[in-house]
Amino acid sequence: MAITAAQVKQLRDQTGAGMMDAKKALAECDGDMDAALDWLRTKGLAKAAKKSGRTAAEGLVAVRVEDGRGVAVEVNAETDFVAKNAEFQEMVAKIAEAAMTADDVEALAEATIDGKSVSETITDKIAKIGENMSLRRMAKIEGDTVVSYVHNAMADGMGKIGVLVALKGDAAFGKQVAMHVAASNPAALDEASLDPAVVDKERELQKEIARESGKPEQVIEKMIEGRMKKYMSEVTLMGQAFVVDPDKTVAEAAQEAGAEIAGFVRFEVGEGITVEKEDFAEEVAKAAQG
Repeated sequence: MAITAAQVKQLRDQTGAGMMDAKKALAECDGDMDAALDWLRTKGLAKAAKKSGRTAAEGLVAVRVEDGRGVAVEVNAETDFVAKNAEFQEMVAKIAEAAMTADDVEALAEATIDGKSVSETITDKIAKIGENMSLRRMAKIEGDTVVSYVHNAMADGMGKIGVLVALKGDAAFGKQVAMHVAASNPAALDEASLDPAVVDKERELQKEIARESGKPEQVIEKMIEGRMKKYMSEVTLMGQAFVVDPDKTVAEAAQEAGAEIAGFVRFEVGEGITVEKEDFAEEVAKAAQG
């Protein structure tokens, strides 16, 4: 019998199985949804749905550079043990390669590697390895020169922190800047690149702090300007003290090197993900309830 797209979607929603696996299960079972579900379970392909609620905050960041273009992707898993798994690393490397021709993370999820979409490939890997995984994000950057740096690399081009820097100038200097970005984690390239709402919030905060001193308003204004200048030196790449030579800012070091930094990307595995912690008794109780 003919298998409809609606049937495939329903089975995928129930099981978390890949599209082609869901379609094959329905075909094998003549469209019987319950039988198809059992078929997927016997093949180990319905495991993914049971894992999907678990927090995946570990994993890898992979970076890749080709012809003045760079891409960074983050693929998460539940444990660091899986991040060290060669099979997981091979999958992440292929995802990074596919990202070179994808416009955004949604397009990347639908991109094909080894005959399956990235999302289906991840679902299959969840079923095989037994941990929840997710394609979290990607970012692209272009420039005359693009360099990459991976901190604590676990394999070629992937680790816990991945950085891309686009610049006009020497690649060796760009590598130093990428290492600086990994270490100092700037919020933006320069003051103009910062979110105005963030700047306004910081300025208002500094005003409140300054007013607590009881000093005259004209003195407070000067205090705020000084504090905002210090803030910019802490959160912007160009304003930060260069880790290679702390007596210079990154902007000063770039000028001395005859380089112009156009932008950067910094991904750190799990940043911004909230991990719920349970005590041992709660964990055992949940396991006992199935």
